[in-house]
Amino acid sequence: MKTILAFDTATSFGAVCALTPDRRDHAARAGDLLEAVDRLVDDPATIDGIVVGRGPGSFTSIRIGLATARTLALALGVPVAGASTLDGYADGLPVVDARRGEVFVPGPRVCKPEELDVAGQVLVGDGAIRYRELFEANGATIAPDDDPVHLPDALLLVERAGAFGPAEKVEPLYVRDPDAKPSA
Repeated sequence: MKTILAFDTATSFGAVCALTPDRRDHAARAGDLLEAVDRLVDDPATIDGIVVGRGPGSFTSIRIGLATARTLALALGVPVAGASTLDGYADGLPVVDARRGEVFVPGPRVCKPEELDVAGQVLVGDGAIRYRELFEANGATIAPDDDPVHLPDALLLVERAGAFGPAEKVEPLYVRDPDAKPSA
């Protein structure tokens, strides 16, 4: 494939997106993903495939990313591949804010921040920022809040994505049950 559109909406940073080989953009909210895509893509007909971050992360934000990937794939007639949001980090141990006083880390798994052995490690991601004081007190190194290492890199998702196929085959990566429950 020549031109891949990739994006992730699972973290509190909104939406990150990229167009291969090296164009990137960011939107402050997951719901603004298509605005960032519009800034990157001059001609949608040039897109050969889509890579989407499957989570873990915010339930609603993951759904926004997957729904957008499926809609674009169907409209453009292109295949989709998924990757873990945690695969979008290269410069340290990814720690994604899981809310409820928890974080997502590789495995993937969810745990309390105080349960992580972080001594001597470089941490990246919105969870690293949120629990900076605790992690640094336990020996971790964390870049400044505005450092881009805390954003997942959509181009890394392309490198680490699974096989391309029908959009409906890409499933969300939930590590715990969602907060929302069906009413009885």
